[in-house]
Amino acid sequence: MNARLPDGERERLARAALSRVFEPGDERGGRWIREAGPVELIRRLTGPDGPARALEGMTATRLAGYRLRAVSADPGRDLASVAAIGGRFVCPGDREWPSQLDDLGDARPIGLWVRGRSDLRLWALRSVALVGARACTPYGAHMAGTLAAGLAERGWVVVSGAAFGVDGAAHRGALAAGGATMAVLACGVDVAYPRGHAELIGRIAEQGVVMGELPPSDHPTRTRFILRNRVIAALTRGTVVVEAEYRSGSLVTARNAQRLGRFTMGVPGPATSGLSAGVHELLRGEGVLVTDAAEIAELIGEIGELAPARSGRVLPRDVLDADSARVLDALPWAGVTGSRDVARSAGVSTDEALGRLYELHSLGFVEREGDGWRLTPGRTRDGDVRRGGT
Repeated sequence: MNARLPDGERERLARAALSRVFEPGDERGGRWIREAGPVELIRRLTGPDGPARALEGMTATRLAGYRLRAVSADPGRDLASVAAIGGRFVCPGDREWPSQLDDLGDARPIGLWVRGRSDLRLWALRSVALVGARACTPYGAHMAGTLAAGLAERGWVVVSGAAFGVDGAAHRGALAAGGATMAVLACGVDVAYPRGHAELIGRIAEQGVVMGELPPSDHPTRTRFILRNRVIAALTRGTVVVEAEYRSGSLVTARNAQRLGRFTMGVPGPATSGLSAGVHELLRGEGVLVTDAAEIAELIGEIGELAPARSGRVLPRDVLDADSARVLDALPWAGVTGSRDVARSAGVSTDEALGRLYELHSLGFVEREGDGWRLTPGRTRDGDVRRGGT
């Protein structure tokens, strides 16, 4: 490492090199970076064995593996590669670094490779993760897109992993609403994975932010997908799982969010659907059931971001006071009855019953027939027209 470079640039180069040495979430490597510093650590990993073997927990086998990667790392080339596609490498301590990632402790990213013009830290402050099954149902895709659009319209940044299924639907929903979205990849930010989402990832890079822990050209693996989920959980205010089976990476994201003290939410689905089984298990625990963007914003937003009160449809009889409703209930479903019989059934005086009947008549609930009273034909006691009536 060139000693004549400013300290900040030397550390950036060292972290870029270490992002090729350690796998995402390597807590042992994170501890060594914290204790020795990135510049000293890369020096030990590329120098004589003695100083590197002195690191707590280092073994000959581990050192051999780390050294193979360290000696071939070319951080200057990687930084130039990401700059060539309009990207940058954001490190802890930078103004743009999202400090909530520090909650991951020694498992926090060594740095983040980023594409997109927007400020990563500012966008992350008001962000929510939408995750779920890759092989989602049409219901899952619809809910993900609708929730993302609703959140984007409310000024929230939608974060997901750019995978098929729920992830893709969430990104598209936010983009369609003209909102903000960020994709956290399990590969280099110059790699379009999955290939079928190359155009979508390009749109996100143009209109939002694409980021990842892995240096340019690095490929995804199953383990890297799982470890990527901790970044999604830590970066955002809360995680919403739309559809997930019992063994789903989306539930890993939710469990990470719970451990980090973030909000964890789930969208219910059919009890018979295996793709909703994992979500329902989450909701049986500490997850909160949500059905629309307003409910999500109410949970994770600021004071005053309240979801509208909900109730069933208003029926005509809802305008009646208790005594009038009791008199209405006293009339038989069919036929005519006298006011004295109504009074007896309702438990009121005859005069009171008669007064209430005239009130109900003016509102269209009952009709007078001779000296008797009956329900208006075609109406129920709720005031709705009977099915099949006129």
